[in-house]
Amino acid sequence: MTATNLVKEGGLVKLDVNAPRRRFRLSPRVAISYVILLVLTAVYLGPLAMLVNTSFMTQRQFNRNATSIPETFQFENFVEAWEQANFARYLTNTAFYAVAATLIYVVTAMGLAFPIARGYIRGGKTVFLLFVIALFLPPALIPQFQLILNLGLYNTQIGYIMLLVTNPVGIIILVNYLKSLPRELDEAAAMDGCGYGRFLLSVVFPLARPVIATVVVLHAIGIWNELILATIYLSNQEFYPITRGMIVFQGVYGFNWPVLAAAVVLMAIPMVILFLFLQRYIISGMTQGAVKE
Repeated sequence: MTATNLVKEGGLVKLDVNAPRRRFRLSPRVAISYVILLVLTAVYLGPLAMLVNTSFMTQRQFNRNATSIPETFQFENFVEAWEQANFARYLTNTAFYAVAATLIYVVTAMGLAFPIARGYIRGGKTVFLLFVIALFLPPALIPQFQLILNLGLYNTQIGYIMLLVTNPVGIIILVNYLKSLPRELDEAAAMDGCGYGRFLLSVVFPLARPVIATVVVLHAIGIWNELILATIYLSNQEFYPITRGMIVFQGVYGFNWPVLAAAVVLMAIPMVILFLFLQRYIISGMTQGAVKE
């Protein structure tokens, strides 16, 4: 609606429905932007659509034409995937690892990120720089393996969880967010006699809910999709996460791809639900603190 659509009659402003409407013109720049967005959408959603499509196929149809639409929807693939991969057991293990490691990580990361962001510790900028450098370093698998082995934590759930409580990305996100919190909060809490631990729990944690939600989602997804550490440090099948349990779909002559695709869809559902539940916090958590006021 524009100013030309409004007419004044008897002191009242009304909408003139008979007024000619402005024609929408698509500029070349906007058209190119839409084309790029559509291409990127296809690139990201194409593999997901292919995965869901494959999960409803039969093995024979997949071998004949893997990109065709299923002739009949084989919901039995999901039942077979659930039973064959021992989903109930491995999914419980994965949920336990994700919840325990994420909870420990968030508490410890907040306790470290806040004094770095506030400059309460000497060399805080250097410590933060080390976390940034850690983003570009490969994982130290051999020293890590020797440490876990010497501690007697190889092939144990506790040792595996300890390996998952590391993520420099989360520290960087938390530090940048906490820098945006006003320092007056610290001074007011000190004047009221609020201790450091109580200040973190009752003031900082509630204010940092958006960024905590972001870190929780990123960390939990990383744990949910972890395969290398589970393959190296867990040999007892009772401790396998779901990613390690999917190896059962490998046969002598290859994979049963439709059933494997159904298993991947089942595995992704909890993380999709977590993302949908916390999505309103994620964008604000990622962008808050990016601009210094």
